[in-house]
Amino acid sequence: MKKAILLCSLLGSLAVSTARADEGMWMLTDLKQQNAAAMRELGLDIGIDQIYCPDSISLKDAVVHFGGGCTGEVISAEGLVLTNHHCGYKYIQQHSSVEHDYLTDGFWAMNRSQELPCSGLTVTFIDRILDVTDYVREQLAKDEDPEGLNYLSPSYLSTVASRFAEQENIAVDTFTVLELKPFYGANKYYLFVKTVYKDVRMVGAPPSSIGKFGADTDNWMWPRHCGDFSIFRIYASKDGKPAEYSADNVPLRVKKHIAINLRGVKEGDFTFVMGFPGRNWRYMISDEVEERMQTTNFMRDTVRGVRLRVLGEEMSKDDKTRIQYAAKYASSANYWKNAIGMNEGLVRLKVLNTKKKQQESLLEFGRETGNDDYLKAYETIKDIVAKRRDAVYHQQAIYEALMLGTEFSEIPNTDNLLEALQQKNKKAIAEETQQLREAGKKFFNKDYSPSVDCKVSKQLIALYARLIPAAQRISVFRLIDDKYQGSTDAFVDACFTRSIFSSAEALEKFLKRPAAETLENDPMVIYAKSVKEGYQATSDAMKAETNAYNLAHKTWVAGMLELRRRQGKAIYPDANSTLRLTYGKIGSYEPVDGVEYLYYTTLKGVMEKEDPDNPEFVVPAKLKELYEKKDYGEYAMPDGRMPVCFATATDNTGGNSGSPVFNAKGELIGTGFDRNYEGLTGDIAYNPQLQRAACVDIRYTLFIIDKYAGARHLIDEMTIIR
Repeated sequence: MKKAILLCSLLGSLAVSTARADEGMWMLTDLKQQNAAAMRELGLDIGIDQIYCPDSISLKDAVVHFGGGCTGEVISAEGLVLTNHHCGYKYIQQHSSVEHDYLTDGFWAMNRSQELPCSGLTVTFIDRILDVTDYVREQLAKDEDPEGLNYLSPSYLSTVASRFAEQENIAVDTFTVLELKPFYGANKYYLFVKTVYKDVRMVGAPPSSIGKFGADTDNWMWPRHCGDFSIFRIYASKDGKPAEYSADNVPLRVKKHIAINLRGVKEGDFTFVMGFPGRNWRYMISDEVEERMQTTNFMRDTVRGVRLRVLGEEMSKDDKTRIQYAAKYASSANYWKNAIGMNEGLVRLKVLNTKKKQQESLLEFGRETGNDDYLKAYETIKDIVAKRRDAVYHQQAIYEALMLGTEFSEIPNTDNLLEALQQKNKKAIAEETQQLREAGKKFFNKDYSPSVDCKVSKQLIALYARLIPAAQRISVFRLIDDKYQGSTDAFVDACFTRSIFSSAEALEKFLKRPAAETLENDPMVIYAKSVKEGYQATSDAMKAETNAYNLAHKTWVAGMLELRRRQGKAIYPDANSTLRLTYGKIGSYEPVDGVEYLYYTTLKGVMEKEDPDNPEFVVPAKLKELYEKKDYGEYAMPDGRMPVCFATATDNTGGNSGSPVFNAKGELIGTGFDRNYEGLTGDIAYNPQLQRAACVDIRYTLFIIDKYAGARHLIDEMTIIR
């Protein structure tokens, strides 16, 4: 007989303890019930209400979503936000030029008037977190849902969020927004009420030789020696409200900022981290892990490796190109190395065997309880993964090589102008021409080089053709075969000589005398449309499988939750870019037999890694001078050495970049910026012996601000515990 799963009861009865609490990206709403005892046992020295309290101000109110993809922390009463250098990199690059190369030289605003507005940057506070599972289920039950997809549909859930806000009198406007997301495979739902600040200004950033010291070589590695931090400030209207940028805006007087502790860290210290981890997949079956290795990770490794090589060659030729492509290169390189390391780790740590044991435990639990739902879900997922493998592989090839890799796949859409030209509608032609002119200005921005795009595209379109059999390639290859004798290089050359998007000048020339025939035969227009249609075709090919997978996954996750509850284990949902907490102890580790990595690094290691001939390991002259004089001020370790980074066993992933690292008293001791290479399997399976979060020691951050940059006025804003 089948045993019903009473999920509300299941998720509401989790007052359990765990022997080891390092693993987990915990919901703040569950801390008091399921984590408080374990955290106290490990060393937490403050009450949970000081970390998160729905009815009063807590540390949660000083942790922000930075730009939508990173985390930041408020470190002064006047809205200073600390995050990573690589999180702020896009905006440092945005303000950089050959004349003002802040990437190379760093930037420090010595007064408020020098702080630089960052177009498009937002800082978001989480005001309220509400469990709305019952309400969402009521709406799902009463609303029409012919395809049975409402339970995961972002647009539907947005509608439900609006209904709930209206019912509960939650005011929503341009700056107060709602986000309703499914958790635990859509077995629970939480609503986040958020305040978004849109006037954010750059205050300080070290040179890349500090902020990105080690660059690609050291990325995802430990030990680390980089000062991966940057500082911004939130501005608001004079009455303290969120506002669009205005010269009249003033620094935000925040309701909570974090105190900074300069007393340092030691082995075994309890730490906790709050942030916005992006994605992980802890509830995968082994077949899904193999799929990930052979599709997503394979494509990231293969395609990005080629793209990075070409970009690197072009960037080394002149400073203008280096600055133009700095952020694009860094973004691509980050998960290129992640994919390589994850695949290596999944094999080395035998994660497939671990997953097989986990899934067998649930299947055995189903047999013991007479519930065959788990077996059915498992077999469904296994069957779907096998069926969709080719489509996933192809979709990832399109995404990596043709969408991310070739920038001209993102040319402005010309469909509306073509329709107006075909209908000979003069008014519409005039309107669409002007819209295309404005869109063209955004496409031909200061960070785009047609010559670089041409060289990269030649490599990646040819690579796509080698990876995908001729019969399966996107439609533009029929044109390449017929008109260009199968030469992808000849096609790309035609794009950058004949297309209206080959240059800003070519676009303006076309807009002065637009013609339908020109658009219909434009190679870039044909290519961009083909790429989008090809990607959509792979999604359509998997639509039935995707829908069936989501339903099976929901059952599978529900089973895992029930099993863990029976085993007395605490549970947490996969990461989905919502605010979470993770905790663990600072600690050294042994990556392989006979090798031990200490939990900390010092400035001595920076000097040992110095290589003036390698741009990744250049050390600024002033930093060497401070090192030689041992001029560390109040930021040195008790033995006189200058700390740089430390490692702690918290459960971090992408999106945790910039997260505050707290000590047992809830004081800031560092900023999380990376994971170690041995821990890259953590997105799928956590390994407490090996997984570490790499963090900038707050003492190094303040040392760089104070002694290196001479920006003591920023230190004076902060609350510091000495």
